[in-house]
Amino acid sequence: MTEVLLVASVRPNLGVLADTVRKFNALGARVHLAGIFQLDAEGVPEELAQVELASAHQLPRTLRHRSQAVRRRLGKAPRGLRNWTQVRGDSWLRSHGRKADVLVALDVAAVYTVWRLAEYNRTAAAKFGLAPALKAVEELKAQGGPTARRSTVLPPLSAVARDVKRSVDRLPAQLVRTVTPRPLMRSGVGARLWRSAVTAPGVPIRVRAATSRYVAEGMQWAGRTSGAALTLGDAASKIPDLQLRADLYYEGVMQELKKGISPRQLGKAVAAQLANADALFAGGKTDDAAEALNRALFLHFHRVLHIDQLSSPLATDAEGFVAPLHRSKAFQALSRPRGRKAPAAPAPTDRPLRLLVATSANDNFLHLIKEHFAGHPGVELRYLDLAANKHLKRISWAAPRMLKDRLAGDTSDYQEEVERLMRPHLDWADTLFLEWAAGPAGMLTTIDPGDTRIVVRLHSYEAFTRWPHMTDFSRIDDMVFVAPHVKDLTASLVPTLRGEQAPRFHLIDNAMDLSGFNRSKPAEARFSLGLVGISQVAKDPKWALDVLERVRKHDDRYRLLLVGGDMDPKTSQATKHYLNEFEELLAPLEESGAVVRLGATDDVPSKLVEIGTILSSSVREGCHVGLMEGAASGAVPVVRDWPFYAGKPNSARTLYPEGWVVASPAEAAERILKITATEESWRAAGELAADHALSVWDWPVVQKHFEKLFLGEERSG
Repeated sequence: MTEVLLVASVRPNLGVLADTVRKFNALGARVHLAGIFQLDAEGVPEELAQVELASAHQLPRTLRHRSQAVRRRLGKAPRGLRNWTQVRGDSWLRSHGRKADVLVALDVAAVYTVWRLAEYNRTAAAKFGLAPALKAVEELKAQGGPTARRSTVLPPLSAVARDVKRSVDRLPAQLVRTVTPRPLMRSGVGARLWRSAVTAPGVPIRVRAATSRYVAEGMQWAGRTSGAALTLGDAASKIPDLQLRADLYYEGVMQELKKGISPRQLGKAVAAQLANADALFAGGKTDDAAEALNRALFLHFHRVLHIDQLSSPLATDAEGFVAPLHRSKAFQALSRPRGRKAPAAPAPTDRPLRLLVATSANDNFLHLIKEHFAGHPGVELRYLDLAANKHLKRISWAAPRMLKDRLAGDTSDYQEEVERLMRPHLDWADTLFLEWAAGPAGMLTTIDPGDTRIVVRLHSYEAFTRWPHMTDFSRIDDMVFVAPHVKDLTASLVPTLRGEQAPRFHLIDNAMDLSGFNRSKPAEARFSLGLVGISQVAKDPKWALDVLERVRKHDDRYRLLLVGGDMDPKTSQATKHYLNEFEELLAPLEESGAVVRLGATDDVPSKLVEIGTILSSSVREGCHVGLMEGAASGAVPVVRDWPFYAGKPNSARTLYPEGWVVASPAEAAERILKITATEESWRAAGELAADHALSVWDWPVVQKHFEKLFLGEERSG
């Protein structure tokens, strides 16, 4: 006879139970029910009488028989643990648990009890749910009865703890891996069981950490990335050691970030790193504090959170997002303004200005600036690509070394190396213009610039990275921003940009030669929408597809031309997820001819000839160069109210003329259909757009702003 013990913490569906018990009985099994729910509640005895159970037993329903200390300790414990503590001393349960051939949890809160009973009865098959239990009985019968060897899908409790108060010290890694197989970890019940196990009271710190890592590994095998992260976080929350806690949180959130997931415990992970950094810094361990601070900044400004998603915490509450950083003592030491020993010398009047233009590999927006000032009679130009020199490249992006130097009071060998490599360039230059406020800006401001004027340009991308928080802006004289909304965001993130030692701010558009874009368009271009640049998630080309489908409902002559290279799925899993979704939407449209991919090109003006409406579908931009070029070509601009900045004092609505910006795909479609209703209205709108672009953004206009920036009012023009 096969003995089956059912354990239920809540009242099961007794009708379903009766049907299943009859099936158990037909297989030669006797079924016993242990209930934590009230067996003598109204109607229950009558219904139980219809279930052909061998016996039914009421288990203790409260902890009143336990000490006040135990009740207090279990007040916030998982329900399964509380249930087991209530019933573990029940002699009937222990007796039937030892004799059972199949142990069955009927609900989630009963799983822990069944799991514990399986510790005392190693040969019993432990199951969750009636269907797996019925299958287990069928297998026992096919094997010749309960004397045959049985298997369990619940891990033996000895793998985690023999008792809540007793540890599993020196737990072998192989044993944990053996009892965390994929089928168990794919089960929500199994995952919850293991998560509760790593937070059980009384487990030694080292064992808790090791166990949580093995459990997280098992969950990763089973495809439960967030479960693995939560397991590590749960264990970390119970560990007082600051370093170990920070490590576990870091490991957890990194598992999600690698999968393109915004971590649920990011705030806790960053807080743990900052707490550890502060403790180490207070103890004089500046190198270790710098490592912890570097991890905090790396997590807080990870590209999956801010670059490769359609939103960012910085879009909703930028100051609130960085507030935890500014409360950290170690971070305060990092961001303390050091100032410069002497002010920048005025531009010389007896010789040309020595202008050093520097960047690190990316000179996309420098060509016209270099060309113009190379031939300017009032300027002697030098160009420095930091990435072209292996020594300069190494120090330009050495975040840990920068942090160690700052926390050590500017006394590290890093500062000496920066001084040795950069001082010759600084000594030569009257003005250094650094493109991109990224790693090189942090490197450069590690040392005092002497009397050289330092000018740094920040585009947009940098504001979503850690680099502005590692830059000493008190050693920068002038900051150039490409748009007001970018300036607003950056200043809200970095307090030193709002203080007395903040640099002067300038708003100057990107250098663009737009004269060659204004070419005659064929009449059929009226029905062609265009999107220039789709290589980043922030461009959100799915929004453009939505607009296209809306206008095609009115006239299927409309099509969308995509100009530029595709997103690189290797950038991050978040980018890969977006690209997969986009390609799925794109495939039928491309097949029908509604969308045409023109790919990457060195001749954008010729492609824009075919485009009658230029779209900006982005969720964020600095100044959208592709849109500005499209407008200069005579294409009608339709600009999404970039969600990152929508509703703020400065946004797409303040950057572009009234009427260009729309709030939704429906409004975009309405604008397109209205303006392109006739060839005359379309061409008239395109001419107005081109006039605005050429009068505001073309290089002959913008060049005067750069001359004023570098040479001043008297020598510019």
